[in-house]
Amino acid sequence: MELIKSNFGVGNITKQGKDCVQYRVTSLRDLTNIIIPHFEKYPLITQKRNDYELFKQVVYLMSCKEHLTMNGLQKIVNIKASINLGLSDELKFAFPNIIPVGRPSVQDLQIMDPN
Repeated sequence: MELIKSNFGVGNITKQGKDCVQYRVTSLRDLTNIIIPHFEKYPLITQKRNDYELFKQVVYLMSCKEHLTMNGLQKIVNIKASINLGLSDELKFAFPNIIPVGRPSVQDLQIMDPN
């Protein structure tokens, strides 16, 4: 995790219990200017690429300040419903009109340039 943080130059590492460590980037500016460009240059090659594409949509919506409106927040929750494990029961209760977005399909699972 320290090497990842050192490579990106942003983010924080926290210990989550006895056997878990988490690297987290929370700055919208860092996500937009550092993290997303990295994964555009070096794309993920597994199903995580789908989650990344949806995550990127959320970052874009937030950079356009859409998360500050109820409509924009609903869009973000709809995207979240399709990422990883979906929504918590609390979010499902708070946003009863959820329409999960379609997940992108991974086309190319080969490493483009191993260097």
